[in-house]
Amino acid sequence: MTAERAAGWAEAILRIAEAEGHLEGVEDDLFRFARTFEASDDLRLALTDPVLPVERRVAVIEDLMGGKALAVSVALVSAVVAAGRAAELPGIVDAFVGMAAARRAHAVAEVRSAVPLSAEQQQRLAEALGRATGKQVEVKVVVDPRVLGGLVATVGDTVIDGTVRHRLEQLREQL
Repeated sequence: MTAERAAGWAEAILRIAEAEGHLEGVEDDLFRFARTFEASDDLRLALTDPVLPVERRVAVIEDLMGGKALAVSVALVSAVVAAGRAAELPGIVDAFVGMAAARRAHAVAEVRSAVPLSAEQQQRLAEALGRATGKQVEVKVVVDPRVLGGLVATVGDTVIDGTVRHRLEQLREQL
């Protein structure tokens, strides 16, 4: 998918989320779903399989998101999948999240952590990343068991690796 097409889908999602008055909620729901989609081979296969009827693919989305996400979020993901764009979902969502943050004059930081972060921890992290980047930062946390300890924060093209693994590699190099 071209960046233009992803941006077109993202803009449409942005307008719908704003019209429904749920921009932040849709943003969080879609971000979490896109990260789940990327992490799960089975989910990716189910949603991108052209042999599987569209109704079945949409039912998978409703089963996964129903009751855990806003109805408008479920409908938006279902629309992308029904249009045959499931494989491009992460790109569309990333473009949407970027547009939503830009509307608020913020940057988005994707933070990978081994454990969920409390609201207070997220706030402190947003402030620290804001000082480091010189931007107003919104933190989106991805719980990633591959991160043994610490955090990896990505703000635009900047990656800040504060993981235990990275620190051990630095120590190994110094020794």
